[in-house]
Order: sequence, then C-alpha cells, then structure tokens
Amino acid sequence: MKKLLLTTVALISLGAPSLAADLQARRAYTKAPPPIAAPIYNWTGFYIGGHVGAAFGNDNTFNGLVLNGNNDARFLGGVQGGFDYQFAANFVLGIEAQYSWLSGNTINAAFPNGYVYSNDRRGIGSVTGRLGYTWGPGLLYVKGGYAFADNNESLYLGGVPQAYSFDGNHRDGYTVGAGFEYMFAQNWSGKVEYQYYNFGDSRFVTPVALAPFGSFRNDEHTVKAGINYRFNLGPGPVIAKY
Repeated sequence: MKKLLLTTVALISLGAPSLAADLQARRAYTKAPPPIAAPIYNWTGFYIGGHVGAAFGNDNTFNGLVLNGNNDARFLGGVQGGFDYQFAANFVLGIEAQYSWLSGNTINAAFPNGYVYSNDRRGIGSVTGRLGYTWGPGLLYVKGGYAFADNNESLYLGGVPQAYSFDGNHRDGYTVGAGFEYMFAQNWSGKVEYQYYNFGDSRFVTPVALAPFGSFRNDEHTVKAGINYRFNLGPGPVIAKY
C-alpha cells in the first residue's frame, strides 16, 4: 500500500507542470479584433465635369402658324462646374454653372406676307442653386435658377435682311430640374438629370406687319447623363479612424 501511494504521488507530480501550463494557456487573454471602419462620404468641395443627352422642344406657333423646325429629340453635350457644401449629415447645398451645345435646332417661319424668320438656338446654359439629400455615396437633389439661350436670329423679306424687335428677348429665362448623383470612386461621381428651361413667349413689335401673328413659345425639356471630378475638401470616401 505504501508503494502504491508513493507511485500515485510521483505520477501526479510529473503531470502537474503540464496541467498548470494548460490552465495558463486557457486563461490567456485574446484581444478582440478592431471594429470594421465605415466609409464616410464627403460631398463638400468644387467639381468640374461634362454631360451628354437630348433636348425636346414644345411646338412653337405664331397665332396658329406652325413653324418649320425640328422639335423632336436633338443631341446636346456640354460642361458643368460648381461647389457643394455638406452642412449636415444628410444634406448638401450647392451652386452650379452649366452650358450645353445643341444640334439641329433651327426654326423657320414663313409668313403669308413674305417675311421669313429664322432662329438657330445653338446652346442653352444656366446658373442654379441646388439642394440635395445624401445617404453615403448617393445624392438626390433638386435645382433651379437663371437660364440663358444662345440664339442666332434673322428676318428677311424678299431675300433682304430686315430690322425687327420683340416684346421679350427670349434669351433670358428660368430653369428647374432634379437628378441623382452617385460617388462611384474617390473624387469621381456620375449623375442623371432632368432640366426644364423656359425663355418666355415673344411676339414681334416691329415690323408692324408681323404683330398680328401673335407670339411664339420658347422652352426646352432636357435629359442628361454626366460625370464629375470632385476636388473634395475631404476625399471621399473617407475611412473613419478609431
């Protein structure tokens, strides 16, 4: 019995170091992995870019005299630039200047008394404010402000240029629109946008012979897709630091 007791004690003594090491390993502290950083998108900063799309004009008439012109879809292309300020977690305020060149937009009116009026609208532009709601890389916005048209006009009688005047210049007007912009890479964003331009109704004041024909309408509906390069004050997306 004494030999059995001594043998048992010896075995326990030999196993104690390994058991203690195992318990120490089990008690070792394992540091939790750091939290995954969430991207923070910053819309504040200047930007420049370009766009392409189409313009659609309404029917233009002089008191029922239909003008000869193409009011179907015409190609447009242009440039834009502006500044955005993200003044709250989900709101962006900005200002933008934009110009679009138009193709195939000549309007001609042949009056019964021999006068021929031509208007080639070569481009349209705007300076607008815009207000947007953002969630991460997406920005949904509305815009509105001043619009202007680049018109090349003429009036002829028997092939001879004539002096003329309107009650409105149909060069200055207003614009409203809405769009969606997405920041798809650092400093790069793409957008789709609808914008309406209205330059008012105009009627001839002189020559007096054209005054009875009334007014014609000047507006444009446009759909555009564009891309912007953003000189962000804080590059986006920015990875939050912990």
